[in-house]
Amino acid sequence: MTSDPTAGPITDDDGPIAGASILIVDDNEQNRELIEAYLEDLGCAIRTAGDGVEAIESVQASPPDLVLLDVMMPRMSGFQACARLKSAAATKDIPIVMLTALNEVNDVERAVESGADDFLTKPVNKLELLTRVRSLLRVRELRKKLDRTLDQVRRLGGASEG
Repeated sequence: MTSDPTAGPITDDDGPIAGASILIVDDNEQNRELIEAYLEDLGCAIRTAGDGVEAIESVQASPPDLVLLDVMMPRMSGFQACARLKSAAATKDIPIVMLTALNEVNDVERAVESGADDFLTKPVNKLELLTRVRSLLRVRELRKKLDRTLDQVRRLGGASEG
């Protein structure tokens, strides 16, 4: 049986999504609430921040599995917050999706240059958001499994040499 991604909603049979944590960063409370409502059926732990500075503090306190990051915010833009998170060793592997009302090609380029893993324009389409979030959370989980496996291989390799 083949799986057709256009045939219907993506299921989460492999399970990593329900235990994941997502940080929604937007200076507009209504936008945060809407995105949170879109994501509620995933079963993820969701928290929010009102700007880039709060986002950095939140990620440093407890790294999420995914960040949904608005571009235009006071104090620190999404581009700046993304670049800072991607430049730190402890947070560089956290997937970041930039969300913006901007629709210029150079904005997409800036998002990519700052390290964003994906880019969605507002108003956000619920199906598109859910599909990308699921995909990036699966990639994040696979990356964590790979890192754990590599750590085990290193430990076993070091133990057998002694």
